[in-house]
Amino acid sequence: MVKGRAAIAVLGAAAMAVSLAACGSQNSSAKTNDKALTVWFMSGSNPPGWTKDITAAFKKEHPGVKLTVKVQTWDGIQQKITTALSEDSPPDVLEVGNTQTPYYAATGGLMDLTADKASLGGDNWAPSMNASAVYQGKQFAAPWYFASRVVVYNKKIWSAAGITSTPKTQADLIHDLTVIKAHGTKDALYLPGQDWYAFDGFLLDAGANLVTKSGGKYTGNLDTPQATAAINLYKKLNSFGTAPLDKDEATPQQSDVFAKGDVGSFIGLGWEAAGAIAKNPQLKNEVGYFPIPGATAAKTAKVFIGGSNLAISHNSQDPTMAKAFLKLALSDKYEGELAKVGGVVPNKASLDLNLAGNAYGTVAATAALNGGTTPLIPAWGNVENAPNPITTLFMTPVLQGTSPASAAKKADTEMGTRLNQQQ
Repeated sequence: MVKGRAAIAVLGAAAMAVSLAACGSQNSSAKTNDKALTVWFMSGSNPPGWTKDITAAFKKEHPGVKLTVKVQTWDGIQQKITTALSEDSPPDVLEVGNTQTPYYAATGGLMDLTADKASLGGDNWAPSMNASAVYQGKQFAAPWYFASRVVVYNKKIWSAAGITSTPKTQADLIHDLTVIKAHGTKDALYLPGQDWYAFDGFLLDAGANLVTKSGGKYTGNLDTPQATAAINLYKKLNSFGTAPLDKDEATPQQSDVFAKGDVGSFIGLGWEAAGAIAKNPQLKNEVGYFPIPGATAAKTAKVFIGGSNLAISHNSQDPTMAKAFLKLALSDKYEGELAKVGGVVPNKASLDLNLAGNAYGTVAATAALNGGTTPLIPAWGNVENAPNPITTLFMTPVLQGTSPASAAKKADTEMGTRLNQQQ
């Protein structure tokens, strides 16, 4: 997945280290067990309570292992992980975005877990979620969670504008945003110019993908009527607020902007809403959610389904302990707890009941029924590397006045170059 794509309670970018007492005895003499395990999670992916619980459980099962949990930020993570996986002592277990997993698998950085799939609970993983964890028929990761973007809105602002129900169509949404802005809200919708995950949802809904393949080669697919329709809708929605045209949803963090209490809505994830509430507790009872509306009320718009997988580094110093941690994290108990407290879609349909009562989770699960991902090909990671041509050569230029066709040609050319690079 992709950045911003963790969908849970905000932990911030600070790393957390949890040290467990190690003890052991051999030949009647007490000795310190120097086993150690390092786990990397992404910012927003592991709620504090969940981390505390699983740490305690792992300590109980493996009292002689020192467990260190570190939290990484999404910005620049692909290069950081690529470098780490090439080293002799990488993190043993790591969270990787679902769209980037094939890239890491193709470079040889991830351990083949095919033989471990059943013991990890893989026989019951949702096939659509597991697809991104498989490369060339082998299991290189385990699906952890999915999340989809929804409209997060301030009920008080919408109500003050006289709106009594959430929109069911794109036309309804545009009408409501027009009314809210006319009522005096500068940011009826805060939509940064480079939120390409939101744009990809619009493109999927228009009936196209970011990439096409012809003659054995990949190329960008932005010079199409569907992409033009998608970016024009994006431009229209962006006009209902003051978000920058040349920045993404993390610059500034849109949840911080929403936390000020004067923004009508934004397109985002559950952890972003939680972050806004944490900064401004007065929003607790004012935050609502609804799926991004489709062209008709018959079904919601297609959305990009982000998410994360858990993998083990090929060069892990202790694959046995790494697999033990993975098995614990993916167990029904901790997978269910993650869904319950984070509102994310779990990797098994049988665990969806944990979303009951979670306002974001229930809406996100509904939206995810009509979603898709970026192309699950190793070279896709080359496109996401900064500067991302989707944002810098297509989205921002169009929002600044360049014609979609002109911008698309440049972006497609650059995407084609990157997609056909040798791994």
